[in-house]
Amino acid sequence: MSSPGPAEDAPWIENRPSTAWLPRIDLRKLWSYRELAYFLAQKDLKVRYKQTALGVAWAVIQPLAAVAIFTIVFGRLADLPSDGIPYAVFVYAGLIVWTYVSRSVDAVAQSLVQNTALVTKVYFPRLLAPIAAVVPGLLDFAISLALMAVFMAVYGVVPTLAVVLLPVWILAAVLTVLAVGLWLSALNVTYRDVRHTLPFLIQVWLFASPVVYPASLFEGAWLYVYALNPMVGVLEGFRWSLVAGPPPGGEVFVSLAVALLVLAGGLVYFLKVERRFADVI
Repeated sequence: MSSPGPAEDAPWIENRPSTAWLPRIDLRKLWSYRELAYFLAQKDLKVRYKQTALGVAWAVIQPLAAVAIFTIVFGRLADLPSDGIPYAVFVYAGLIVWTYVSRSVDAVAQSLVQNTALVTKVYFPRLLAPIAAVVPGLLDFAISLALMAVFMAVYGVVPTLAVVLLPVWILAAVLTVLAVGLWLSALNVTYRDVRHTLPFLIQVWLFASPVVYPASLFEGAWLYVYALNPMVGVLEGFRWSLVAGPPPGGEVFVSLAVALLVLAGGLVYFLKVERRFADVI
């Protein structure tokens, strides 16, 4: 009698999304597929600067050009306040955070659609795609931070001890990207309108956030209403830690709470609808 072959010995494994009302994140499964997340992040980096003459230099050129324009228009002509910080330093600190968040939100929103063949033919935790899309922008962010040090030296801005909390605000920016991006990536699978409306929404979000002006323009209860925008806490906290801006008040907790609520809702929605991704993408 012939011995059973490898195919007969191998157990049958069925991967089925959870149907529970409140889906559970399987962290062990996510960790077991970590090499795929690394591959997706690496692919995004290669595509981003493929066939460009300047390569990663674009991570510096674009924010610098925006700083020059905003400094002239808002710093000189509109004479907007900057919380006692030199306006060029003030706006650049806001722009490096905003650039990371806006580009990463767009990357997360497109993460599933741009990997259609993978989603329809291969099983993997779908959550890996948006998580991987958050990572590549951190390289540009690190390059911009290095240039920020030059800006601060030129303008004589010295950080305070609050600089030790800088990783907290970077993490807050990453969580904000995931909070918004998870909703958009799941919706984008079914409704491709997301791709067309997202640039406009990001543009509106820019001017609704304290990038070119300080949150201190709002006072009293209006400040807490304004802080419902999660970028308010991220930007104000980042400037406080890096360029000795004024310490944020209670509004930062409102912003962080909103970001966490949106993130929790995005996770639940994403995990609930992921079983349909392969069918409708």
